[in-house]
This record gives sequence, C-alpha cells and structure tokens, in this order.
Amino acid sequence: MSDVFPGRWTAHADSDFVVFLIGMRINKPLAFNKWRPVGAAMPRMQQELARQPELGCLHTENWFGRTTISVQYWRDFESLASYARNQNAAHLPAWRAFNQAIRDNGTVGIWHETYQVNRGNAEAIYGNMPQIGLAKAFAHVRASTIGNSASRRIGVTDQDDTAVESY
Repeated sequence: MSDVFPGRWTAHADSDFVVFLIGMRINKPLAFNKWRPVGAAMPRMQQELARQPELGCLHTENWFGRTTISVQYWRDFESLASYARNQNAAHLPAWRAFNQAIRDNGTVGIWHETYQVNRGNAEAIYGNMPQIGLAKAFAHVRASTIGNSASRRIGVTDQDDTAVESY
C-alpha cells in the first residue's frame, strides 16, 4: 500500500497541462468476448506510456466497475493528440479493432473528455492520503506552502481562511 502523508497536502502544477478522462461502459455484461478486448487495450496503452514518458503522459489513475474511468494528466494537448494518431503506438490499432468489432452495436460504450488547464487554474487538497492524481503528476507539497484555502490555492484571493479549522 502507498504511504499515507498525514496532514494537509496539495499539488503544485508549475505549467499548463491537460486532464484526459477516458473510459468504457459494459452495456451487455454477458457479451464477455466483445467487451474484454476493449478493456484489455487500456492497460497496454498505459504501460507503453509509462515506459515512454517523452510521449507526454505525466500520470494515470484508474477506477474499475461496469463503467471504468482512467484519469490521465498530460503535458499538453499536442502530446495527447500525437499519441492518439501515432502509427507505431498501441492506441491506433486498438481504436481500429474497436471500430471493426464493436462500432455501433451497443455492446460496449466508450467515452472521453479533455480539459486544457492553464497554469494557476487548478487546485487540490489531500488530507491524510497517499500521493494521488495531480500530486503524482506534478509536485506534492504541504498545503501551507501554497495556501490552506481552495480560494488561495487557485489564486482567487490572497486571503487564506478555510471553512473549517485547519489540522
């Protein structure tokens, strides 16, 4: 298990970045032969991205269930788009296989959302947590170094008043 960092921590993202949410939904659970290949494709892509940080993926977190979600942090949109179209990477063959086997038959749903985040337009708080998300993609620092309140961390105010007593 990951080390828990007691107290309040935050992430310090010192540049623009992209948050990419991607996942699938199993619409027909008994059609195992249809949704299993779709589900198996993502780990291969993520392993490839972890081995090749120069591709621009900074960090990935995954949650599994009937609807899965992968939260990915990317250096920039250009890196994400380049990976998606890279003839020598794992994504394009998986995308083509999905379109050939599934496309519009309704067995498996796929989805993604992309957010471009400008430096200073994101904030995070982690209380008694292992490193996760943005804090793994960038720097994991004590909240007091940036701000105890969300308003301060995101730069809306110079005030550092929290809604509850800090611990």
